[in-house]
Amino acid sequence: MQILEQLRFTNSFARLPEAFYARAEPTPLENARLVAFNHSAAQLIDLHPEEADRPEFLRWFSGEEKMPGSEPLAALYSGHQFGHYVSQLGDGRAIMLGEVTNQRGEPWEMQLKGAGLTDFSRSGDGRAVLRSTIREYLCSEAMHGLGIPTTRALCMIGSSEQVYRENIEDGAMLLRLAPSHVRFGSFEVFYYRNQFHRIRELADYVIRFHYPDLESTESPYAGLLERVIKRTAKLIAQWQLVGFAHGVMNTDNMSILGLTLDYGPFGFLDAYDPDYICNHSDHTGRYAFNQQPRIGLWNLSCLAQALLPLLNENDPEAAAERARELLQIYDPELRLAYARGMRAKLGLRETKPEDAKLAEDLLQIMARQRVDYTRLFRALSGVRANDANSDNQSRDLFMDRAAIDPWLERYRVRLQLESANDDDRSRQMNRVNPKYILRNYLAQQAIKEAEKGDYSEVERLLALLQHPFDEQSEMGQYAAEPPEWASGIALSCSS
Repeated sequence: MQILEQLRFTNSFARLPEAFYARAEPTPLENARLVAFNHSAAQLIDLHPEEADRPEFLRWFSGEEKMPGSEPLAALYSGHQFGHYVSQLGDGRAIMLGEVTNQRGEPWEMQLKGAGLTDFSRSGDGRAVLRSTIREYLCSEAMHGLGIPTTRALCMIGSSEQVYRENIEDGAMLLRLAPSHVRFGSFEVFYYRNQFHRIRELADYVIRFHYPDLESTESPYAGLLERVIKRTAKLIAQWQLVGFAHGVMNTDNMSILGLTLDYGPFGFLDAYDPDYICNHSDHTGRYAFNQQPRIGLWNLSCLAQALLPLLNENDPEAAAERARELLQIYDPELRLAYARGMRAKLGLRETKPEDAKLAEDLLQIMARQRVDYTRLFRALSGVRANDANSDNQSRDLFMDRAAIDPWLERYRVRLQLESANDDDRSRQMNRVNPKYILRNYLAQQAIKEAEKGDYSEVERLLALLQHPFDEQSEMGQYAAEPPEWASGIALSCSS
């Protein structure tokens, strides 16, 4: 483990031409203070956790002082927002402080969100509020605990600075980590500007540092698009399997590395509702839970269009045909990942033709009965192949307990075809069906306490969600059915 002064900056993104970014210096918050520190994320950059106690840590990671070796910048990108192209976006409130390479040779960009005005802030104030900062801090780590690719959160900075949103709120900053924050929109901006040489420069950069095995292939740019398609398909299948809704799947919020990026309005399903919309600004339901697979393909189509000049610069029709061929990979990849994941959730090792129908029928019953998604899949681990009495834990989650009986009988018959015994299957199911997720009401409770100056619930939730599959004996209340008031929580793009 290292001290702050030993962090090794490489700043590879800053070596690109300045067409890709604008130099920027963070604007410190008033009365900034460190309010949360994530020991797990600190390991990514080999930083000793005791370094967070030093005054230099706060000064450097709140933007008060520039870290030696860092080259702060704000990245340029554009994107399709709710289906409409916006020609210039960029990091309007996030500044990359620098890029640290750990002792394993892995680069980690350190981005300070809420760091103040940049060249891309447009009419914004460059700030983030405590509410949204807590939500991203907790959810990025919750997703990591679930095994889903995501940006990470190193620390959270609080302040007394007032920020105006729907109401006046306290300003805050989040220091997040990712191997790269390059987005689909990072390519789109140069495509629509007809600056195709910039697309090539950025693609070469991404391939060199994040897909280096493609450099020696015959068609590295087609290979890049194929990798991103596959990673995105798998990512969205993982979202669907845990009941996660992103809320703002604009192309500027889609990672070229297949990471979950930019936590604004998001939500995990409580009662199963395939039409669930977590963002009250999404009036048409474009980014509803059941629309995420479709939108993933739509976004990838936008990326593919931006990469057309690289697929065949001399023959646009051939480039378009190659892009269409590659996009056809998406649906089978997503379906395969989802089917494999759903079999694991149901404890099925072998593949049978009837498995997809078994899962589909369960979800339909859950939707009609408004059954809690996470709690039911966790309860199913208690079902025994030859014991109908073992069904009760699952039946108790239904308003009409008899509604699930025919399905449970089919399920037990299917389990009898498996080679695993009940105990082994139960343990395996509990490794993929979390007991704890970041429900909106849990985040809201932590936010209310933090707004009073008490961050203990934030720390408690962080520790809980880093191990979501474990039976944590003293934390059972966090896996209980959500209270009635939880359904009234409304989230917007400022959340």
